Amino acid sequence: MLRATSAGATLAVRAQPGAKKTAIVGVYGEGAAAQLKIAVQAPPVEGRANSALAAFLAETFALPKNSVELITGELSRSKVFLLRGVKLEEAEAKLARWMQKD
Repeated sequence: MLRATSAGATLAVRAQPGAKKTAIVGVYGEGAAAQLKIAVQAPPVEGRANSALAAFLAETFALPKNSVELITGELSRSKVFLLRGVKLEEAEAKLARWMQKD
């Protein structure tokens, strides 16, 4: 679900729009196709869910909002975000901490 790139790390996400609150709810799939499953409070209308997901990921990974970019999946539940300037190891450590909170 996390992959290293020259610009940072990419994160595969499975969105669940229209939830009661925005939160990481688990992992969707397994192996190389695994995606981080995130319930997002915003509806899937006019890009609101995508914006809410990007803001949530910026907060989760302690990044400025402009460092999180949706690179694929604008109209799909399956999305890939670029976490600009983040090393893979840092992203894995932060994600592990967040997964332990729940």
